[in-house]
Amino acid sequence: NTWLGGDDCSKPKGWNKWFRDKMQPKSCRSYARSGATWTNTEETKTNVKENIGVLGNDNVIYNQIQRLFLSFDKGKQKAPDMILISAGTNDVWFDDKRPEVWDMTAEEAFTDSTLASRDVSAVRTLAGAVRYGCLMLKSKFPEARIIILTPMQTTAAPTEKIHRASQIMEECAKLMDMEVIRLDTESCVRSEDEQKRKRFTYDGTHTSVEGARRNGYMIAERVSERMSD
Repeated sequence: NTWLGGDDCSKPKGWNKWFRDKMQPKSCRSYARSGATWTNTEETKTNVKENIGVLGNDNVIYNQIQRLFLSFDKGKQKAPDMILISAGTNDVWFDDKRPEVWDMTAEEAFTDSTLASRDVSAVRTLAGAVRYGCLMLKSKFPEARIIILTPMQTTAAPTEKIHRASQIMEECAKLMDMEVIRLDTESCVRSEDEQKRKRFTYDGTHTSVEGARRNGYMIAERVSERMSD
């Protein structure tokens, strides 16, 4: 749903287009790729070129972070003031392809003293991958405000699992003193409603223009409220 907005956050089916319109930042750039997961596999490696649009060993948030780093190192991207990461749907939807996704709680991920030094291919749980990726970002951009967006509800996966993943992500965010926006409860997208009639999605998972607009504006409002606080 982030990828739908395009790299420049200008396409109306992506929430980030509407977020950008509402917030009016000096710059707004997306490094998203369709089909990505937080969780890595035994085969995951650094790969900044791949763009397959479906589940894959290298189609992970880790490599989106690597693309951001590369762009910054080449002078194409300024150090970000704010980083929003919206992911998690595919970890739940395809958890049979990510069999270790649920094997670690947030607390366990934060008591694992070796996690940050591991190769990415060894970080195969949702909690571990969230901590791993955010530690990378905090190390590179210590002044950036990092906000985690949990997955929306979807007709493609049980809502109970979406809530479970969102809870893990929220706990990780709190343990890292980061903010979280719970799209599984705050988004306009409701699985039960979308099963009856597609309104805010066009396929039960990906937002329609109206769904993207509502999400983008809501996220902008939540961010603005917290910035004011």
